[in-house]
Amino acid sequence: MTETRPGAMAKTDGPGFDRRLLPPMMLGSILNPINSTIISVALVPIGKALGAPASQTAWLVSALYLATSLGQPVVGRLIDLFGPRRLFLFSTSLVGVAGVLGTLAPNMAVLIAARVLLGFGTCSGYPAAMALLRSEAKRTGRDSPGGVLTALAVANQTIAVIGPLLGGLLIAAGGWRATFALNVPLSVVAVVLGLLWLPKPAPAARPAGGGRLVAQLDLPGMALFAATLTSLLLFLMNPHPRTWYLLVVAAVFAAGFALRELRAATPFIDLRVFGGNTPLLATYGRAVVAYVVSYSFLYGFSQWTEEGYGLSPFRAGLVQIPMFLVAIGVSILSGRRSGVRGKLLVGAAGQIVACLVMLTLGAGSALWALFLVALVFGIPQGLNNLALQNSVYFQADPERVASSAGLLRTFAYIGSMIASSATAASFGRGADTAGMHQLAWIMLGAGVLYLLVTVLDRALGRVAPAPADK
Repeated sequence: MTETRPGAMAKTDGPGFDRRLLPPMMLGSILNPINSTIISVALVPIGKALGAPASQTAWLVSALYLATSLGQPVVGRLIDLFGPRRLFLFSTSLVGVAGVLGTLAPNMAVLIAARVLLGFGTCSGYPAAMALLRSEAKRTGRDSPGGVLTALAVANQTIAVIGPLLGGLLIAAGGWRATFALNVPLSVVAVVLGLLWLPKPAPAARPAGGGRLVAQLDLPGMALFAATLTSLLLFLMNPHPRTWYLLVVAAVFAAGFALRELRAATPFIDLRVFGGNTPLLATYGRAVVAYVVSYSFLYGFSQWTEEGYGLSPFRAGLVQIPMFLVAIGVSILSGRRSGVRGKLLVGAAGQIVACLVMLTLGAGSALWALFLVALVFGIPQGLNNLALQNSVYFQADPERVASSAGLLRTFAYIGSMIASSATAASFGRGADTAGMHQLAWIMLGAGVLYLLVTVLDRALGRVAPAPADK
């Protein structure tokens, strides 16, 4: 018998992975990235329709990530305790409600509320998928196929990079409200697939009595975590000397959260485990800087191609087709290769090169230069997400894989919030070329930091490779 890591399943001749789980896993996991990316080409039309500057439409991005950053680890912990089915069904139902609310929104305030609801509604998909992978490994007595992990990453990458194109098509066909209406049929299909194929929880996984349930959930820990993250993200959304007090508030809540979790019998986030798992913490830190670059490009470059370069939303989406093609190809080709260090190093180099090319662009640049930037960005898009996902799958405690996966998304969303703040600060009231160059310098700094963190992390060489299909 061969083991890849503590807690990993042995490879046997037992039953294989239940392929019926793939459709709900895939659809659930893409609900967040599709709503994260499709908005990138809708920000300008929404701003024009509702009379809101770029500094206000940035809240449509921030609102979703604030809600999802809070919800992902909470929902992940609930999935660890009670299984994915109920959480998946409830959350994906909220996506449909949010789609209706956004479609009918009369003003920016209601639209932001719809994005908050979308954030909470898309919380369950990715943690549920990771939990299902782990439970299938336990049921079958073998590691989940590497192809499943790759397919999950490719699905998220596909949506992340075709989101702007899809958004442009929807806006051309039905206006920006169509980007919200899309969530209604997606929600219906996700709920139906979940009802049909997600396994019902075993009796042991059903909620216990009230007192025992509260102890398992660690509600005080969740509340302190939410307060810490909310204070931090509110500062990141509008960093300014007059909002410095939010950092102090975040630090106070963080201290309280740490004390609570170290003393709790069943902590929400077991800091004692993380204290002995430096590689996992490094992966979370790497996710922050990786997504600062990724989402700055996604939101900032898309806005600049519309306002600074003069493309329509549809054509702005078309410009990113090369990124879509390259990212998918890179993910498929690299998905079955062992190790993550090489993927991360090449991904970091790709981000740096793309940022340098962005600094050469202007309103008079040839259209092919815009395609070139998207082409180069496809390489890190295809590598980074796959490598980070695989790192968490093998570095996390098997009993907390859903909440650990949720935390990966939380740290990614912190990076996206920094990116949103940097985009708003760089563009001010308009996405001009000078603002795009300022944003590119910020992205370049984050890309260099990402490369340094990866080069110096010796533990990456010990991350178990994704197992191959049988």
